[in-house]
Amino acid sequence: MTTRTRTTTTARNAASDTPSTAITDEAAPTPASASTSVSVTDSIPTSPTDADAGTGTGTAADTSTGTGPAAAPAPPAPVATEADGAEAVETKADSRRFRRSPRSRRRGLAPGKRLPASRLIGPALFLALWAVASAAGQLDPGAIPAPWTVLRTTGHLWTDGTLPTDVLTSLERAGYGFGFGLTAGVVLALASGLSRVGEALIDGTVQLNRAIPTLGLIPLFILWLGIGETFKIAIIAIVVYIPIYLNLHSALSGIDHRYVELAEVQGLSRLRFVREIVIPGALPGFFVGLRLGVTASWLSLVVLEQINATSGLGYMMFQAQNYGRTDIILVGLLIYGIFGLVSDSAVRLIERKVLSWRRTLSS
Repeated sequence: MTTRTRTTTTARNAASDTPSTAITDEAAPTPASASTSVSVTDSIPTSPTDADAGTGTGTAADTSTGTGPAAAPAPPAPVATEADGAEAVETKADSRRFRRSPRSRRRGLAPGKRLPASRLIGPALFLALWAVASAAGQLDPGAIPAPWTVLRTTGHLWTDGTLPTDVLTSLERAGYGFGFGLTAGVVLALASGLSRVGEALIDGTVQLNRAIPTLGLIPLFILWLGIGETFKIAIIAIVVYIPIYLNLHSALSGIDHRYVELAEVQGLSRLRFVREIVIPGALPGFFVGLRLGVTASWLSLVVLEQINATSGLGYMMFQAQNYGRTDIILVGLLIYGIFGLVSDSAVRLIERKVLSWRRTLSS
């Protein structure tokens, strides 16, 4: 084996102030032995010498002898505890919960699949409770007849020919009143919702009319239009146009102004702006008002047909009141309810077809 000695000497030249380094390696044979000895000697200046002499010499000897760098001790292995196991289980459960896709979470928050004939479940349950209570003797037959009694009375009135005439008369009155009210509500809402001048002239008047009880206008309309069919249709039209106007006007006012700016940038005309932006944006509110208007037409018809009428469901119920026939009154109420449910379902079906492009909770 050999012992190597390295000596490094640094001298500073006074003229150039440039350090000069000399490295000398000396190798000498050493007797063979079981260990290896390495000796390193470095000479490094520790302090400058006299500047006038122009030379400076400093030496530092560092000699180390060994067999090589010692290996670092290995860290102790972690010891698993009961708390660590519980934390690992909890972390695994959290990771499973957060790995659930957003689509599955949204699907869980939705109302779910639509039930078949869901709107008939409530009325069917009501009729079942009515039948059970009547069969158990919990209801007075004179005040609330049983369902089979009402069905029997309906069959007698239909075979006599009085019920078909009354139904057709009521449908005609409700249809005329609803048509005039729908037209008035849509025209006034468009004029008020698309123009500041129209809003100033129309909206305040409609709000004032809404605050006045519509049925309180009956005596005044009888004096103006007579006791015939005209005032009945006029009252129905007033009752219908108010909810249609309110909902359509609110929908028009709620259209985002950015769509208006986009239409102006695209250079759309007034007609195209109404057809392509206003109408699609206001359709949801319009259908809400339409449903309320359909229901309001049947509600007002019950009262109007009891005032100087010779036919109609309301007239039939008024005559049954004079004779104490509660079964006939219930026949009229059930027919009104069926008409209201069918008309509302028809409007909802049209709404679903027209607004099929929307993705809502109901869809």
